[in-house]
Parts: sequence; C-alpha cells; structure tokens
Amino acid sequence: MGKGKLAKFADMERYENVFQYPYGVISDVPFEMQGHWREMYFKNSNPIVLELGCGKGEYTVGLARLFPDVNFIGVDIKGARMWTGATEALKEGLENVAFLRTNIEIIDRFFGKDEVQEIWLTFSDPQMKNPRKRLTSTYFMNRYRRFLIDGGIIHLKTDSNFLFTYTSYMVDINHLPLLYRTEDLYGAHPQSLPSGGKSDSSLQEEASLDFLSIQTYYEKMWIDRGLNIRYQKFRLPHEGELAEPNVEIELDDYRSYKRDKRSGAEKHI
Repeated sequence: MGKGKLAKFADMERYENVFQYPYGVISDVPFEMQGHWREMYFKNSNPIVLELGCGKGEYTVGLARLFPDVNFIGVDIKGARMWTGATEALKEGLENVAFLRTNIEIIDRFFGKDEVQEIWLTFSDPQMKNPRKRLTSTYFMNRYRRFLIDGGIIHLKTDSNFLFTYTSYMVDINHLPLLYRTEDLYGAHPQSLPSGGKSDSSLQEEASLDFLSIQTYYEKMWIDRGLNIRYQKFRLPHEGELAEPNVEIELDDYRSYKRDKRSGAEKHI
C-alpha cells in the first residue's frame, strides 16, 4: 500500500530537495534564494531549467538523468504528486534536481533576473474557459520574462489541440522565434525547424529528439486513448509588447479532469 498524503507531506518537510512556499506563505516570508539558486542550492554555475506543473516529477527527473550538467527545478502546487519525483531523485542521488511547491501565478517571486535558461510546460491544463490562466498566455509570458534570459527557450508538450493551437497563434502573432513544431511527436515530421534542421537549445546540442520520449503519467494515459502528442519549442525575447491571440479555436473534443469546453474567445472571421 502506498503512502497517504499526510505521510508524503511529512516526508517532504525533511527533504533537502523540496522547498514549499504556497501562496499564503510567500506573501509573508521572503524567499532568500531568489536569484541565488546556483550558489545556495546547486553549488555550481550550470544552466537552470524549470518544469512548470511538474505533477509527479517524471519529466524533471528524466531530464536530470539525461543532462547531468544542467540544473532542473520542478514546480507544482500538488505536493502529494511531487513527492514521487522528489523521492526518486533523492534515492538516485541526483544533485541537479530540486522541487518547488508553490502557485505558478507567483513563480516570478522565486527567481531573479536572467536566472533561468529554459522552461518546460508538460501537459498543462489548456484552460479553455480562461485565457489568463493558460501557461502560454501573455499574463504568464510577461512573468517568465522577469527571470528567463533574453531569448530563453520555452517548450510545450501537450495532448491538447486547443492549447497547442492557441500557443501557435501566440508564437506566430508575436513573431517569436520558432525552433520546432509538430502535431504528432511520435508519428510525424516537424512542421518547422530552424536552419539546417537542428535546434540551438541551450541544453547541450542533441543529435536526436530522444529526450522527448520521456513520458509522464498523464502522457501515457493520452497515448493509450489514441491522442497525438504535440510539441513546440520557441524563444521568448525580452523586448516587444506581447499581443494576446483573440481567435476562436476549436475546442478539444474530449474532457479530462473537469476541463470546461468554453474558450472565452471571440469568433475569428
């Protein structure tokens, strides 16, 4: 029998790789590591990559195994899920992994200017009803700019055609540099690649896309249901005011985890 929530929370209170600052706490307690993750926790000068909405932490831990010279931080508010990845990282002695339990809406309170090189968004809730809550909305993109390096990379991996399409509009309307885009990660060629067909990601240059095959708990569920996995990677420059896409996007034709099927957008003619 697995551990219950209370036992998992008790474990994480003593885990050295977990930092817990939900919204009600961070407003009263300053986060001293903001801008100092490398020297105060990781003890190195390696790049920092965030996974926002990390769930059980499979992607955070999987990437840390593949890229030992990169620091990875998984962020989520669901501590009972996060326990899985945090426990696994400790058991394997992965010193380039940390977990932050907090609300993503206040993520910019935990990282300083130019402290982060890349962001992963893995199977985020598409938030079809509320554009402001989408993790690729202007609301969040402007927050990412506060700590992401100029031209830092954002990865989106999703089962949701709605979120993928919305993000594509965001990237194209704002002329953000697109590095990679595909609607079927495991069964098709990318729609767009940079010159020469290679990515210039700040992670070490990969010869293939094997690292994308790390599959989360939710991803396996979507694949079992016959859904395509969509992926895109783009840069986020600091300059320029971002425009919010205001188009009608076809809603996902399935529901999961009580996702509302309303987009809240105007009809695009």
